[in-house]
Amino acid sequence: MQQLVFANGRIVAPDGVLDNSAVEVGGGRIAGVRDATGADCSHSGYIDLDGDFLLPGFVDVQVNGGGGLLFNDDPSEATALAISQAHRALGTTGLLPTLISDDLEKVEQAIAAIDGLVARGAPGIAGVHIEGPFLNAEKKGIHDRGKLRSLSDGAVAILTSAKHAQVVVTLAPERARIDQIKRLVAGGVIVCAGHTTADFDQTRDALAAGLTGFTHLFNAMPAMQSRDPGVIAAALESSAYCGLIADGRHVHPAMLRLALRAKLDRRLMLVTDAMPVVGAAGMDYFFLNNRRINVADGVCLSEDGTLAGAALSMIEAVRNAMTMLDLPIEEAVAMASHNPCSFLGIADRAGAIAPGRRADLLRVSPDLAVREIWLGGVAQPAQT
Repeated sequence: MQQLVFANGRIVAPDGVLDNSAVEVGGGRIAGVRDATGADCSHSGYIDLDGDFLLPGFVDVQVNGGGGLLFNDDPSEATALAISQAHRALGTTGLLPTLISDDLEKVEQAIAAIDGLVARGAPGIAGVHIEGPFLNAEKKGIHDRGKLRSLSDGAVAILTSAKHAQVVVTLAPERARIDQIKRLVAGGVIVCAGHTTADFDQTRDALAAGLTGFTHLFNAMPAMQSRDPGVIAAALESSAYCGLIADGRHVHPAMLRLALRAKLDRRLMLVTDAMPVVGAAGMDYFFLNNRRINVADGVCLSEDGTLAGAALSMIEAVRNAMTMLDLPIEEAVAMASHNPCSFLGIADRAGAIAPGRRADLLRVSPDLAVREIWLGGVAQPAQT
């Protein structure tokens, strides 16, 4: 594998932006970050960034679809790889194909497909996210009410069946027993709360049982009240990770800023909740559970006006985090790379420009247009 040296650009590293550094890549991993003085520009693997930013690749833990495909329609290896490729062209080098509430047979199929891909080292697949069907119908959003159910012991067995892939499950804590949450965690599943009416104490009990994430914070959960702080307050004062859809439609920017100020540990991660339209130019509608979803002005809406995921890429989410939350680029990028990797337990292997991490890298222009992509040090096609 070719040795690479990236220089003459702005390196977005964990500690900030480095303006006079070079990044060395060997064997698919970052070998070092050093002073750029004397970098050999005649080296066959020298890449002149010409003032552009070099970022770690993005990792998205909630991707329903992309490239015209919806994972629920066919939760197969082929669908997952096609969705991954569509998002990779937009800067996402690792993602979790996400299954929206469906029958347990479909859940089992999705987990088996992703488990097989991970076992073979398929690029860009970081695991699988099972969003439901163990949700509260009062906060179902676009999910099919007819698919929703309480968590059963049989479902626990399915969710813990993966031998290779990381499984993330979103459930409503009130639709599961505490012993079931503990068994999921003991079986290696990352448990998140979402589409829930759980009160503060129920959420705290789930956190104590091992729940470590909150799916699209603020969306599909009750608002905080003075005497009923609920799931949002429990999330913000916990050490769990909170996903945010930063498209300006799902959550008002003021609420995003409040979450940033309240979550002192900064365990916030950008997610896209992407639907098939991402990476599919000209697509203005799709179907979900036989319901037509129209796409206009970057918003996915059912015909009754219900939000149905998002038409959002991760590079757009990073730009929005910088403008809506007034964040420096290194912090916005961390919310799309390091933080989701920490949530998944792979931050020692990916998610930052630091020695030993996988060389999943993005070259972006000063206005954050994706120009070049590398996956494990191998150049990938970018969307033009």
